[in-house]
Amino acid sequence: MGLFDVFKDKDEDENSGGMAEETPSFEPEPIAESRDETPATEPVEETTSYSQTETGVQSQLGIEQLMDKRFKLGEAIDYVATMIKELRDKRTGLVKSIEDESVDIRNLKEKLTKINQFIQDENEGLQELTRKRSEVEKDADDVGNIVYSLKDKVSEIDKIVADEASKIKSFKDSRS
Repeated sequence: MGLFDVFKDKDEDENSGGMAEETPSFEPEPIAESRDETPATEPVEETTSYSQTETGVQSQLGIEQLMDKRFKLGEAIDYVATMIKELRDKRTGLVKSIEDESVDIRNLKEKLTKINQFIQDENEGLQELTRKRSEVEKDADDVGNIVYSLKDKVSEIDKIVADEASKIKSFKDSRS
C-alpha cells in the first residue's frame, strides 16, 4: 500500500485488483474525455487528430498522472492540515484542563496548608493548656500542703490551748 493510497477512490482499488501502482499509459484517450474545446466551425477530422495527438503526448509524458498526483498531494496536505488543527485543538484543550486542575490543586494545597497551620496552632494551644494545668495542679498541691501544715499547726495550738485550759481549770479547781 502506497503513502497516498488512503486518498484513492475505492473504485480505483477495485479495478486494479488491489494493486495501487500508477504507470503511464501510452494509449490515446477518446475525444469525450479530452479537455480541449474546439470551435464548431473546424472540421471534425482535424480536431480528432489534434486531440488524439495532444492526449497521446500528454499520456506519453505522464502529465495527467502528474496532475493526478498533484491533486492527491493537495488532498493529502489538506488532510494533514486538518489533523494538525485537530491536534492543536486537543492540545489546547489539554493545556486548559491541566491549568484548571493546577488551579484546583493549588487551592486545595492552600486549604490543606491552612488546616495544617490550624492543627499546629491547636496543638500548641493544647500544650500551653497542659502546661498551665500542670502549674495549677502544682499550686493546688502546694496549697494543700500549706493547708495540712497549717492544720497541723492549728492542731498543735489547739492542744496547747486545751492543755492550758486544763491547767487553768485544775488550778481553779484546786483553789476552790
